[in-house]
Amino acid sequence: MTADPTKTTPIEGAMGLAATRELEERYLMRTYKRGAVDFVRGEGCHLYDAEGRQYLDFLAGISVCSLGHCHPAVVAAVTEQAARLMHVSNLFYTEPMTRLAQRLSESSLGGRVFFCNSGTEANEAAIKVARKHAHGRGIAAPEIVSFEGEFHGRTYGALSATPKLARNEALGPYLPGFVSVPDNDARALRAAVGPNTAAVLIEPIQGESGVWVTSEEALMAAREVCDEAGALLIFDEIQTGIGRTGSLWAYEQTPVRPDVITSAKALGGGMPIGACITGPAAAEALQPGDHGSTFAAGPIATGAALAVLDAVDDPALLRSVRELGARLRAGLEELPGVVGTRGRGLMVGVALEEGIDAPAVGADLLERGLVVNTPAADTIRLLPPLVVDADQIDKAVGLIGESLLVFGAHGR
Repeated sequence: MTADPTKTTPIEGAMGLAATRELEERYLMRTYKRGAVDFVRGEGCHLYDAEGRQYLDFLAGISVCSLGHCHPAVVAAVTEQAARLMHVSNLFYTEPMTRLAQRLSESSLGGRVFFCNSGTEANEAAIKVARKHAHGRGIAAPEIVSFEGEFHGRTYGALSATPKLARNEALGPYLPGFVSVPDNDARALRAAVGPNTAAVLIEPIQGESGVWVTSEEALMAAREVCDEAGALLIFDEIQTGIGRTGSLWAYEQTPVRPDVITSAKALGGGMPIGACITGPAAAEALQPGDHGSTFAAGPIATGAALAVLDAVDDPALLRSVRELGARLRAGLEELPGVVGTRGRGLMVGVALEEGIDAPAVGADLLERGLVVNTPAADTIRLLPPLVVDADQIDKAVGLIGESLLVFGAHGR
């Protein structure tokens, strides 16, 4: 089944799934298990495959295309900037870079910004900030504490702070100086933080593990122990930031203000960009020569990010994210086979009844024309574009309900 059986005219110039898959099998490293579809075009909340079939996208490139696909303002910013200047390096000034730094700082913690190209790199920068800050306090072997279920990236610093999800001993040894404690365990967190602690690194909502909201108790404990130890509190807002939860930053809906936040994914609207944003306490930690990136802060990516912020940092849009997120969760919780939902705004984890195979449901939904993600055997993750409307929310809920019935969902 497809989302729109009438849209089956092959898109001109597209190779098609079979040819694309053949090239992938021959030439790409085997680091991803891909869904059986070759996407060639996107518009708003919809994707189109090589055969012209339409799909409702409730993954948004894993929260990257939060304004939908090919948003006109982002396309215009990229097109205009690419025709004017594409790259000069960080050895010189460019206006989009400095304007974006101002925008990010003033919308959040008020300190300084380091630009990079991805979320992993943003977390690597935050790790450097924390360690340099700790050495400035006389700590010779600084440690960073995180929760076990978190995901911070796949380069070695970020991966060492990711205790479970991506750890593979065949890729070891990992970096020293990282300590993990059970999720939301405020007592264990307090015990782990001591005189060598440089920072506590936390996702306010764990994304890759299946959308688990970090408790206010754990967040407040983290703030308190960091203040007591002189350590930095770092919030990984790679997935939660830029409006995903219904406020520009997820921390704004918590009782805690961090010292550093990291951002990426939705920040570029589809262009690769990341940012490590500090408050005043850590603003001067990095100095010339401490860190750098050839491609970071390029005028195309920073210009795109400015267009994204113009669209997202809007009270009406953010209110809509909260309202539509509530509508999505309410609809899902009425479905047979759904035992509960988790999350905030349009970041939703769907817990399935025991015995229902979430990856099988996800594959079936792709056939039905709905793109979702299944990060665990019992969980569907939904990250629709922030510009989704009520009809599209209802359509997605209906498709999920149809699929769950196929897989033996029972009423509660």
